[in-house]
Amino acid sequence: MKSNETTISEFILLGLTDVRKLQLLFFFILLLCYLLTITGNFMIIILANVDHRLHTPMYFFLWNFSIMEIGFTTVITPQTLSHLLMGNKNISYVVCILQAFLYFYLGTTAVFFFVVMSFDRYLAICNPLRYPSIMRKRLCTLLVFCCWIGSFFIHVGPFLVFLQFPMCNSNILNHFFCDSAPLLHLLCGDTRFLEFVLSLLAVLVLFGTLFISMVSYINIIRTILNIPTATGRKKTFSTCASHFIVMCIAYGSSLFLYVKPTQTNKIEFSKILALINTVVPPLLTPFIFTLRNQQVQEALKDLLKQVVSIIKGPRKT
Repeated sequence: MKSNETTISEFILLGLTDVRKLQLLFFFILLLCYLLTITGNFMIIILANVDHRLHTPMYFFLWNFSIMEIGFTTVITPQTLSHLLMGNKNISYVVCILQAFLYFYLGTTAVFFFVVMSFDRYLAICNPLRYPSIMRKRLCTLLVFCCWIGSFFIHVGPFLVFLQFPMCNSNILNHFFCDSAPLLHLLCGDTRFLEFVLSLLAVLVLFGTLFISMVSYINIIRTILNIPTATGRKKTFSTCASHFIVMCIAYGSSLFLYVKPTQTNKIEFSKILALINTVVPPLLTPFIFTLRNQQVQEALKDLLKQVVSIIKGPRKT
């Protein structure tokens, strides 16, 4: 049992590295990735709301997903950039705890969105005749609402239990943000039940949502294989390929980070995995959808033409 309970007003994050040149290198790389992530996801949000061709359930879920991606990366990246540039590794207790909660809340919301989006593609491909009557605006809004609220209620309980534990003397977190594992190590008292609950939630959420999504895609693949023409198969698969790729990237990094064998449970390795999980999926999401989706490409071209025409102004006669 840990002793020497104390009131901690701030934590010290050890960060990614103490080498100044590497800190600056990480800063410029993360800054570029963050700017591209924000720009790309905002572009998805604008296109999906402005272009009437994208006023479908698929793009409704996508632009809500992009909002979540912006929030997910913003919870971690700006603070990490500040620490890398300024060298200040302090973070207040309130901000740290809030960061930890939002990180897992938004991460769980993301996998719930994957389930909803895979269900949407399943209905569109496997039940195309019933799809318009089922996926109405009211149901789509309800599904999005459930993603946000369901994730909140999953994490608020363990979070409130966590707050009941006092902190021990140390306020040093060997990480670049307030992750759950280093925070748990600073708690006084018997935290085994809390750690078990958090691990169980991680397994149930990740594997549960992955199982549902994979069942949807297995049925989608079966339906696609039954399409008689190669052109038809290619066209049908293209409607869900982007979502499938994004889902694989996100699940791959999350599963390896939070449900990994004990022999890989090393602090520095966990930092790298956490960095990849925080930066890569939100960065790749908009580019995968724009590069692989003809509808989004056409909508983007039309939007750019409108912007250019507005900048040039009316021609003088």
